Amino acid sequence: MKIVLLYSGGLDTSICIPWLKENYEGAEIIALTCDVGQGDDEFIGLEKKAIATGASKFYFEDTKDEFVNEYVVPLIKSGANYEGYLLGTSIARPLIAKKAIEIAKKESAYAIAHGCTGKGNDQVRFETAVKSLAPNLKIIAPWREWDIKSREDAINYAESHNIPLNINRKTNYSKDKNLWHLSHEGLDLEDPANEPKYNETGFLEMSNSPENAPDSSEYVEINFEKGIPVSVNGEKLSVKDIIFKLNKIGGKHGVGLFDVVENRLVGMKSRGLYETPGGTILVHAHKTLETLTLDKETSHLKNYLSIKFGELVYNGQWFCPAREALSAFFERTQEFVTGTVKIKLYKGNIINAGVWSKFSLYSQELASFGESKYDQKQAEGFINLFALSNEVRAKMLEGNI
Repeated sequence: MKIVLLYSGGLDTSICIPWLKENYEGAEIIALTCDVGQGDDEFIGLEKKAIATGASKFYFEDTKDEFVNEYVVPLIKSGANYEGYLLGTSIARPLIAKKAIEIAKKESAYAIAHGCTGKGNDQVRFETAVKSLAPNLKIIAPWREWDIKSREDAINYAESHNIPLNINRKTNYSKDKNLWHLSHEGLDLEDPANEPKYNETGFLEMSNSPENAPDSSEYVEINFEKGIPVSVNGEKLSVKDIIFKLNKIGGKHGVGLFDVVENRLVGMKSRGLYETPGGTILVHAHKTLETLTLDKETSHLKNYLSIKFGELVYNGQWFCPAREALSAFFERTQEFVTGTVKIKLYKGNIINAGVWSKFSLYSQELASFGESKYDQKQAEGFINLFALSNEVRAKMLEGNI
């Protein structure tokens, strides 16, 4: 019996390998790790560790380009978030599940296993993707089966099976990292009354705290073509490299820290701390450019539909028809989202410093407070018609109609 395990080498997936072998007779564990930009340090010794703890085979898939071009770029174009969270974990899950399905089919595997808890959103995201793309594959979720009740229990299990961990009981935050973001949950963050330990060494990994950010500001110019970022400060780069570059610049200035108590899909509230420096800059700049290039009705409709898009992504519905249809709408809106945005970064703040586009709908001649060809007398007739129904109702209430 072959089981493909979504393997990060963290606490949960590390203990899944021996547990699966102990509880599924004859199980052959195939570990799969996807590189979505976690950083090379995350992969050191990972294959050796997986094999040493009982995996029969290890797959490593470099999916950074696919992640950016097929998942992150559509997310940027949509302008979507979920309750202010820029969907860093959520947007990577459908890709990882898709890769797991490909390996499972290649290996003729019986099932796909994951290390998600029964309290979290990721179990829904992974399993919904599997059911959408490969409904005959079985799914194994050890956290819903075993007797382990907490991360403390999980650490005890790892220690009893001589599984090396890169955490301890004092630094046992639940983290998820990719090139778009880093999330922190657990420990002191479980109490919303506690301020995050921004200034504690080792807590933040992608960002400075605003207090530790430089005392001088920094200007950044980003060019977009049809909604896609193509250069930073005049340097043409792939979108992937733009994100990496802006992560460094934004992280230095403490940009993109987001502390939220969010409404999980499974019904409970949870507290999370997110670091999204480059993503926050790109989303801000993209929306700023759209203020010039989108007409009012399209802009307002897009804002409305972005909320639904964010919910679909958060809830693991990437492979559903509604998400695909919305992506087609957002793609259509980007035809003229081409131009340059200049921003200033300072101690956690993103300050607009200029925006221009050859497709700008902004007319200085019309909007100017100075003399223009705009006929202000025409406003009177517009107001009369615009307010007519209110005027009629007011007269009715006064008995004058």
